[in-house]
Amino acid sequence: MERRRLVVSGRVQGVGFRATAMGVARRFPVTGFVRNEPDGTVLIEVQGLSGAIDAFVLALRNRMVANIQGIDSLPMALAEDGQGFVIER
Repeated sequence: MERRRLVVSGRVQGVGFRATAMGVARRFPVTGFVRNEPDGTVLIEVQGLSGAIDAFVLALRNRMVANIQGIDSLPMALAEDGQGFVIER
C-alpha cells in the first residue's frame, strides 16, 4: 500500500479534469482526492496498491492526453483514507 501526491500541469482547469479524474479513479481500488490549485495545476492525492495507482495514472493520462503537460509524483505517508475518491473544492 502506498500514497502519492500528483501535481498535474497543462490545460487542466476548466476542462472537466477533476470530474474525469474522479470517474477514472472509481474504476480502480484507490482512494484520495483531486482539487484545483491557485497556480493552475491540479493536485491529486491517491492511495492504494502500487499497481492500482499506476493503472489509474495511465488511464488518466490516456483519457486527458491533450490536456496534460506533465505529472510530478511524490511519495507520501499513508493516511486514514477510506472515503473513496472525491473532488475537493
